[in-house]
Order: sequence, then C-alpha cells, then structure tokens
Amino acid sequence: MCATTRGTEPTLTPPSAINAAVTAAADAATPATTAPTAPALPPFVDAAWLRDNLGDVVVADVRWQLQGPSGRDAYEAGHIPGAVFVDLGADLADITTPDRGRHPLPSPEAFAAAMGALGIGDSDAVVAYDAAGGIYAARLAWMLRAVRRSAAVLDGGMAAWGESLEAGPGTPRSASAFTAVPWPAEAVATIDEVAAGADARSGEACVVIDVRAPERYRGDAEPIDPRAGHIPGAVNVPCMAHLGSDGTLLPSDALRDQFATAGVTSAEGAIVYCGSGVNACHGLLALEHAGLGRARLFPGSWSAWSNQPDRPVATGDRPG
Repeated sequence: MCATTRGTEPTLTPPSAINAAVTAAADAATPATTAPTAPALPPFVDAAWLRDNLGDVVVADVRWQLQGPSGRDAYEAGHIPGAVFVDLGADLADITTPDRGRHPLPSPEAFAAAMGALGIGDSDAVVAYDAAGGIYAARLAWMLRAVRRSAAVLDGGMAAWGESLEAGPGTPRSASAFTAVPWPAEAVATIDEVAAGADARSGEACVVIDVRAPERYRGDAEPIDPRAGHIPGAVNVPCMAHLGSDGTLLPSDALRDQFATAGVTSAEGAIVYCGSGVNACHGLLALEHAGLGRARLFPGSWSAWSNQPDRPVATGDRPG
C-alpha cells in the first residue's frame, strides 16, 4: 500500500519488518551522540495504510488549538482505537520566553521523558494525526524524524480515518525507553543563520521560507505576535495551501509547483519558519514529500524574531 493514492509514491514496508533491524535503546537519561535509527516511514501515510498496519504502529492523537480547549476533551470524546494523546503544549514544547518564541523545542531530555512516559520507545513507528489536516500532528512527526525515529502524519487526519472511534480516557501504554538525542544541526537553524540567510556550517546562502498565511506574511495584520510582517528575504509558501479541499495533501507534483513558484527548487540548506515553530513542521514534511529534500526548522520562528526590536521587518508581497 502506498503512502497516498496519488502520483507514484513508493510501496511502504510494514513497520514490524522495518523495526526488526532497529538497535536497542541506550540509557534514556543521557543524550546520545547519534540516534538509534533512521526514519523508516515516509512523511505521510494514508488512512488505508494505517488501517492495514494499525497493530504495528503507535498512533498519536495531537489535536490542539492555539486558543481554545485542550485537545484531550476531543480525544476523550472519540479517538482512533488505541491512540495515545500527545499534548502539544506540554509534551512537544518548552516554556515560552520572548527570545525563544511561543513554542520552543523542549530539551532532548524532556522530549525523551515525555515520549517514554507515553509508551513511545526508540523502536516504535509512530503515526500522528489531528483534526487540522496534519498541521499540528506534523510537529510530533517532524520532531521524531529529526532524531531519526520512524514517524509519519496521517494524511487527512481524523476526517480521513473513516472507521469507528474509541471514546474515553484511553488505556495508557507501558512506559518505554526513549533515548535522548540532541537536536541535530542539520535539522535546526539559529536566529543568526536566519538573519544572515546563510548556513553557518558551510557559509553558503540559503532560502528562508515563511509558511504563514499571506496576510500575516504581508503584515496586513498580526493577531498574536508583537510586530507584523516577515523576515526580510523570506519567501511565502503557506502551509495551508498544501492541502486540498478534502484536507488531504496535494500530489507531489503540485507541491513542487507551489515551491517552485516561490523560487524553491531544493530544500538543501533551506530554513522554514511560521508563527512559533509548529506549522513550519508541516512545511518541512511537505518539502520532503515533494521530493525536494530536508530543510531546517527555525524553532522560535516569527514569535522570537518579532520580539527582538533590533531585528528588521519587511512588509508586502515581496521578500524585501
């Protein structure tokens, strides 16, 4: 079964076969210099694939709202059978500070502790879903993939599942060993690299991609952060434009066209940001799904940049 029914996506190997080759985890309290395994799943899988492999993966419910009730309420009202609830604010982010943004990445140790407590171990394949087309679930999937775990987003999320749901608080999984691994330099960019528009490792220029809505990019309005506009030089490729009317991801060739229109023909060295480092993860996975490679996340995103008065701001349709 393919990850999606569109295009010429590769056939997927069941996670049970993939994970048979995964090396056992080391001490979860001590960051490892290398991760236990490389990502085995593609960035997105469809509902048919998940139904066929439900017993071989950990399903993670990452429903969340920026300003609204906890996703746990929605989880308890009905979730994919066996899914664990992952709290984006508590499990996938550190404490908010102006210089680090609204949803900074947690420390490797904190992330490992959260995953282990949820019953997600080093050798587990994870499929994350939400009710927003994967925009929030991508945060978990990207974080796991960044440290070489096997993870994907359920394309279309809850709406695409199409099967019975399970109500209630769910049955907790037994705690698992999840090795803490530092966030790799090839996955995360610093604010100074963003400002320079260059990769500090190579000194080469890189494209910066803003995945926020066009009106926020232009600076027409800013409902959350201190200043309106975008990082000078950044191009706008809104992550919501990656989704079709049914909430599933557009075909790979359509995604490539979207990025190419903005001048992005390769993710090599690219940096992606959004408001606070959450939605950008969907853009990162979309780049990979489109066959353009892996870019880097600017975790603090606009919420960190706009909080620093000395950082310049551009407005309008052009990168500036």
